Amino acid sequence: MPLILSHVDLRVRDRVKATEFYDALLNVLGATKDVGKHFTTWQIPPPDAPDDWEATEWFGITEDPAMTPGSVRVAFDAPSRGTVDAIATYLPAIGAQNIELDEGMYGAGYYAVFFEDPDGNKLEVCHIGR
Repeated sequence: MPLILSHVDLRVRDRVKATEFYDALLNVLGATKDVGKHFTTWQIPPPDAPDDWEATEWFGITEDPAMTPGSVRVAFDAPSRGTVDAIATYLPAIGAQNIELDEGMYGAGYYAVFFEDPDGNKLEVCHIGR
């Protein structure tokens, strides 16, 4: 089945500082990191991925000291509601801002925590009941 997105490349003011934040967040979701000359990326292998699995989709950050956060929200898929809860508890310690739990606004099968990274980029970790 074709994917809708190939990648997301988010702008951050300080790549080193942002990498610490995203490492802390995305490691909980099982992501692996690749540091390039101009950007840092993370990939999340599927649970049944073979040892030689290669990512075709990724999330990345690129440094832009003049960046201004927009209104777009990037959502990361969590394997369970418990993972969403664990991340929600962990977010203040890693510097997330404006943390809000989903209060059923998208229906009973949707469970999420909404927040911003230290640069003000809007993020979400969600589990959609299957």
